[in-house]
Amino acid sequence: MASTLQSWPEPVVRVQSLSDSGINAIPDCYVKAIYDRPSSLDNISSIEANDIPIINLANLYANDPSIRKTTMDLISDACREWGMFQVINHGVSHHLMAATKRVWREFFHLPLDMKQTYANSPATYEGYGSRVGVEKGAKLDWSDYFFLQFLPASMRDESKWPTQPSSCRELVAEYNEEVLKLCSRLMKIFSLNLGLDEDYLENAFGGEEIGATLRVNFYPKCPQPDLTLGISPHSDPGGITILLPDDHVSGLQVRRDDAWVTVKPIPNAFIVNLADQLQVISNAKYKSIEHRVIVNSNEERVSLAFFYNPRGDIPIKPAEQLIADTESALYEPMTFNEYRTFIRLNGLHGKSQVESLKSPR
Repeated sequence: MASTLQSWPEPVVRVQSLSDSGINAIPDCYVKAIYDRPSSLDNISSIEANDIPIINLANLYANDPSIRKTTMDLISDACREWGMFQVINHGVSHHLMAATKRVWREFFHLPLDMKQTYANSPATYEGYGSRVGVEKGAKLDWSDYFFLQFLPASMRDESKWPTQPSSCRELVAEYNEEVLKLCSRLMKIFSLNLGLDEDYLENAFGGEEIGATLRVNFYPKCPQPDLTLGISPHSDPGGITILLPDDHVSGLQVRRDDAWVTVKPIPNAFIVNLADQLQVISNAKYKSIEHRVIVNSNEERVSLAFFYNPRGDIPIKPAEQLIADTESALYEPMTFNEYRTFIRLNGLHGKSQVESLKSPR
């Protein structure tokens, strides 16, 4: 544990420990630039959270074909106009969702020395962490997290998963398997809505050799929530992100028309965020959603982000079927591994990530 902590450029401070200490002012390293703060006037949006699409996935299996078509159209519109939506009746057990979220909340409330046995390093980020990136003096986010690999199976090491609470490993494995099935269903829907074969997107991502990871975020109470963020603005580099939020505390914000909209979670729903590789394959017909997380002074939050990603060594490029005679490919081919390296070395985040891949005209 000591060696992993020493591999960071600066001493690792757990945000939860700062919050629990009763401080009235956050350290400077968490204070964002004025234009990045959630209190900035530029962030105010006239768009209502109620406008965010809510999809009832069960309607895809309705007897009435018009209901099935309407649901497919709603998903297509959400992918093209928002790059995200909330989904209900998705097939994942509500009990499993609640139990998995509960066990992770219990983990973050374990004594610090127990959590520190899972302390991560910047080599893989697997384990218990409080920062991303190795830049000395960087501005940090007001959150702790636990990150683990799920797929490919060769990368999975359950010995790095928490043994306490005792049900954690079993619940995490079951939860990941069920969310993976939901991702597969969504990828088929996305393919059909693009006019592609049902299995096109899954095959383009590597078929049975796709990548999948889970990041569990813990956002402690913050004495100055108007000065910082739980997670800074970004778009996800992979394919799909399935987010299980706290359904009683809002925190996720998505960028819409150059302003931020707070997502109001629905009980037992998932938030589906489209990520950069789907924007590339769809030749920008689908949007990768830029998002961030705000914190508050009254309540902590726990959320689970499941990342469904392409295999790392397959070139990802716009589907040829989507390139019409009057439309050229907007993006150069690049593997997912190359893309992650590219955005890290160039310090890219948010909309600039995927837009930087566009082919010169």
